[in-house]
Amino acid sequence: MFEMRQETDYVSHHIQKVVAFFAAMRAFASYLEDTGHQVIYYQIDDEQNQQTLEKNLQQLIKKLKISSFEYQLPDEYRLDQQLLEICDTLSITSQSYDTEHFLTEREDVATFFKGKKTFLMESFYRMMRKKYDILMEGDKPLTGKWNYDAENRKKLPAKQDVLAAKLFPIDVTPIYDAVQKAGIKTIGNIDPEAFIWPVTREQSLEMLEFFATQCLPLFGKYQDAMHVDHWSIYHSRLSFAINVKLLHPKEVIDRVLQEWDQHQESIHIATVEGFIRQILGWREYMRGIYWLKMPEYATLNYFEHKRKLPSWYWTGETKMNCLSHAIGQSLDYAYAHHIQRLMITGNFALLAGIDPDEVDAWYLGIYIDAIEWVEITNTRGMSQYADGGIVGSKPYVSSANYVKKMSNYCDGCHYNHKEKIGENACPFNSLYWNFYDAHREKFVKNARVSMMYRVWEKFPTDQQEAIIRQADTHLKNIENL
Repeated sequence: MFEMRQETDYVSHHIQKVVAFFAAMRAFASYLEDTGHQVIYYQIDDEQNQQTLEKNLQQLIKKLKISSFEYQLPDEYRLDQQLLEICDTLSITSQSYDTEHFLTEREDVATFFKGKKTFLMESFYRMMRKKYDILMEGDKPLTGKWNYDAENRKKLPAKQDVLAAKLFPIDVTPIYDAVQKAGIKTIGNIDPEAFIWPVTREQSLEMLEFFATQCLPLFGKYQDAMHVDHWSIYHSRLSFAINVKLLHPKEVIDRVLQEWDQHQESIHIATVEGFIRQILGWREYMRGIYWLKMPEYATLNYFEHKRKLPSWYWTGETKMNCLSHAIGQSLDYAYAHHIQRLMITGNFALLAGIDPDEVDAWYLGIYIDAIEWVEITNTRGMSQYADGGIVGSKPYVSSANYVKKMSNYCDGCHYNHKEKIGENACPFNSLYWNFYDAHREKFVKNARVSMMYRVWEKFPTDQQEAIIRQADTHLKNIENL
């Protein structure tokens, strides 16, 4: 097992992400040794560490006179290609084996949608429900309904008592010091004496248990809610543990189903279905799209956006309260839930015409659960619509009205969420209409956004022009928003 600069340096990662990966790797290495396995482990500052996969493998093959090289298929296209190239240069035999940590194989999504022009996640999700017999009665969905998404969109009440987030305060100072000494460039904040994320199998199971018993009853209702005082709310925060394979997605689903089966009077099926859809549906679907469309997917830029990401995405220092909180939270915890990512940071980036390369690098670096196979399809696809609609049937954009509806971010903000024009008008409002106006030709046949154009056309011409001018002012002044 290798801690390598190859992996720390291809993007600027959050310090908590780097530390979490190394801590999880070291804990797993200790577990293997304790259970009788032989482990060769290079820490980031070991003298023999060549800092690249190829050099470390060649070194060990020669030193130990290894006669065969075998590996588990990686989750990233970049590593997949690197390992294939390494195997081509080896004079010894090599063999790869598929991972057992997903509910599909790489090609399953491509096979399912073969010959079809669209890749509708809902149809794939229904197939997965049938395949694994989850929330089913025969070949029909339990209760006769497949999807409860519309019921899971409630704002957090002002006086709602929210559980404190489950934390795992451990001292990771030795890892943190090694990362600093190596001069690895990172982003974000950390308290190395009280690291909060689960990095062992036992801790991950404890996090799963906490979610199932404490958070699940209210997760569904408030899964889209955002609040300045609560960074975790009722979310599971299991994505890191699942993505680094400390938890299997099926055992997470099974634990939630078990809890629901025992407490159906207090846990609504909408909550259970919504959570399972994210893991059984979206997670597997996005991975399949990734392997179907890479490497071309990483270059898609449907709107030809070229603007640089504002510098305040790296500091949170903006007068827009929603972005300040969502980014600030991300810097503090290496975490934000799906609506913060999609409808706050992603929404603004799309409306502002940010280059999807810049958006990808930010999302891939700042979040603890961000690995390219799951990040790029969610970011470049669902969030930025840079794939032209492969994973989403419409752009996920909104004005300030949505932010106000789902959060208390607008309270006390420098900008007025009701205003479209003027010095204190919320930038989301004019940028929203400017986006649709600028890309009318691309959406003229899209039935899902046609209503927006009908609304826009009802605005007086002088008001439309004033909104476009306001959006232009915001964009020219983007660094100071």
